[in-house]
Amino acid sequence: MMALGDREITPAAGGSERHVPVLLNEVMQWLDPQAGDLIVDGTFGAGGYSREILKTGSRVVGIDRDPDAIAGGQELVSEADGRLLLVSGQFCDLDQHVRNSGFDGADGVVLDLGVSSMQLDEAERGFSFLRDGPLDMRMEQAGPSAANVVNELPVRDLIRIIGFLGEEKRATTVAHAIDNARKEKRFSRTLELANLIEKVLGRSPKKAQIHPATRTFQALRIYVNGELHQAAKALGAAERILKPGGRLVLVSFHSLEDRIVKRFFQDRTRTRGGGSRHMPEEEVPPATFELLTRKAVEAAESETKSNPRARSAKLRAGRRTEAGVRELDIHAAGVPRLAEFHGLGG
Repeated sequence: MMALGDREITPAAGGSERHVPVLLNEVMQWLDPQAGDLIVDGTFGAGGYSREILKTGSRVVGIDRDPDAIAGGQELVSEADGRLLLVSGQFCDLDQHVRNSGFDGADGVVLDLGVSSMQLDEAERGFSFLRDGPLDMRMEQAGPSAANVVNELPVRDLIRIIGFLGEEKRATTVAHAIDNARKEKRFSRTLELANLIEKVLGRSPKKAQIHPATRTFQALRIYVNGELHQAAKALGAAERILKPGGRLVLVSFHSLEDRIVKRFFQDRTRTRGGGSRHMPEEEVPPATFELLTRKAVEAAESETKSNPRARSAKLRAGRRTEAGVRELDIHAAGVPRLAEFHGLGG
């Protein structure tokens, strides 16, 4: 275990930051880290949020499932002089990671639920249809890849994955085109799949800037990495590790994740049950969070111009109450049951 000291330092400027953290000012506003606080950055990535949090004098436990992110963060660990601990693991287990590091609770948790530009920019990771690379998409660089999904799942499952997780209206057309093509040759490269989808769907004049493969690639990435399960379970983990008054700040990038976050906060901040003149009001457990953002916070126009990734970003935040931890039903929170067949052969 690495000890986190309490000495305040200012991280050195510069460095090769490839990832621009989205809604950074808003994250810092709602997270409100103070000197001596313990903040959990559950999606460390390239360290954009952690770097800014460290400037406040806070201590940080940074978690990432991507080995490249952990390796790339070692320079910031050195700069932080004992106030940054990096943990390799999934953020859905963030409460366990924090306790295993010797801490009983946290003053804040921040989660960026999207794939980082660091991963998109590396063709060999296979996340992007704009660069040719292996059809991979695995954040942990282990387990079944996107190529396994595309080449081996039954067409009916591909339709469900692309249709629901990608919100692709023509999922049946795409899935059958994939099925026909893979009978001749297995997919192994990103551009092979992207070019097929573009050929089948064509480009809409009204949406010329949106590649036809966007939704299918999103669906595959979410499925391969179990992202919706991860997001929902991370909310429960944050509830378990946050101290009373601790803040939870989440940034999501598509409607499925934002819906999960929204439903979680609606459930955890509810103080009254439904009822009518015919039915008594149901008993509601004590609220575990106080809602800080009444509606989703979105990026200002100035940020979206300089960082296109911010266009779809939505931030929601809540503050932990003193109420006891509650069980979490991830399906009630919005995780589709279709994701239960996540992982080939299991």
